[in-house]
Amino acid sequence: MIVLKFGGTSVQDSAAMDRALDITFERLERSPVLISSAMAKITDSLIAAADAAVAGDGEAVASLLDAVKERHIKCAYEFLKGQNLNYAVTRINEIMTELRSILRGCVYLKECTPQSCDAVVSCGELLSTVLLHARARERKIDAVWLDSRELIKTDSTYGEAAVDFKATETAIRKAVTPAAGKLFIAQGFIGSDANSLTTTLGRGGSDYTAAVFGSILNAEEIQIWTDVNGIMTTDPRLVPEAKTVNEISYEEAAELAFFGAKVVHPATIQPAVAKKIPVTVLNTRDPEGIFTRISEKTAYEGLKAISGKKNVTLLTVVSSRMMNAVGFLANLFEIFREHNTSVDLVSTSEVSVSMTINKTDKLAEITADLEKLGSVSVEADKAIVCLVGKGIWKDSRNVTKAFAALEGTNIRMISLGASDTNLSALVPNGKLNEAIISLHKAFFG
Repeated sequence: MIVLKFGGTSVQDSAAMDRALDITFERLERSPVLISSAMAKITDSLIAAADAAVAGDGEAVASLLDAVKERHIKCAYEFLKGQNLNYAVTRINEIMTELRSILRGCVYLKECTPQSCDAVVSCGELLSTVLLHARARERKIDAVWLDSRELIKTDSTYGEAAVDFKATETAIRKAVTPAAGKLFIAQGFIGSDANSLTTTLGRGGSDYTAAVFGSILNAEEIQIWTDVNGIMTTDPRLVPEAKTVNEISYEEAAELAFFGAKVVHPATIQPAVAKKIPVTVLNTRDPEGIFTRISEKTAYEGLKAISGKKNVTLLTVVSSRMMNAVGFLANLFEIFREHNTSVDLVSTSEVSVSMTINKTDKLAEITADLEKLGSVSVEADKAIVCLVGKGIWKDSRNVTKAFAALEGTNIRMISLGASDTNLSALVPNGKLNEAIISLHKAFFG
């Protein structure tokens, strides 16, 4: 069987949904499970509605929800008729009624808890999959609509829930029996906790949902359908000459995603790795075009792509107590664990440690705790530029070429050798795009 995940731009309107179903229909004999995101920009509208509710602005909430409903109803009338149209409109109205009820309470309280926010934003995926299901039936496809809230079981970390794989496997295996010619349609991004309260897996979680389904059902392949031809050598909006990377390893794809590439969510890789399931990234608008295949190994080593991450903060701790001290670094990194903050890059000397972080909501607390170990300096408005490719550091010419391309750029920190797939440098925020363009020209022409 095969899992196909369609992102927001791939289901943004009736034409896009039909393209997605065209693609799925061609794979119908491979027992497909279709995982869908919300229509493009709908999640943003729902978050805006939640923000308006917190501000007590009931009129803004109503206006935003009216637009969401109108967009889905319009889509329904464009490609449905008869019983399928009645089914879709009825379900859309039911979902919107529940949504309005939740936000009415939020307006009254001027509060939208993480639990309530998850319930609100989950509606985007529910709405899009209702339309996909109705259209599939309209096209005489044997389609079954699944509620991912009943299948993806998680903890209660609302907004970024962790999947309970044991409970999820039991639920999915009970609900899904793949069969040639039969289509299952489910929502990405959403699940529920042990109390049956709606949770979400975080932005980009639809990719993860696809990988979870794929790993549990032992899929032969997971296809991620987006609006570009696979993973590119860099962001094509920044460098129009960017090329598609034909093949890339799980490790390389994870590094790229972690350091800024937006095509594949990092967590997507993990369930696929466990089962060694290949992940293919394709373009909905060019289904026969070139694509990227992500698998355990690739045929060649060397630089695959360049990515970047803005708004990074550099923390440096200087302390003479570091010298020959057992456990100093353990104590230092325990501080970041206590404040639930991950570190991206690390560089050390005899008496200092420099670290970059992307999440700064606990910066004041982290800094205060680090000052118990030594003097601390904080530098904001930094960016990481990252070159990714297996064995990149083995050829010294790559390092020479990279630094030549970055000549004139103030490099604050370098990470090389910690991973044999990654060469990273810390540069000023305002210089990131320039650095990526220069590096791409140097390596890819």
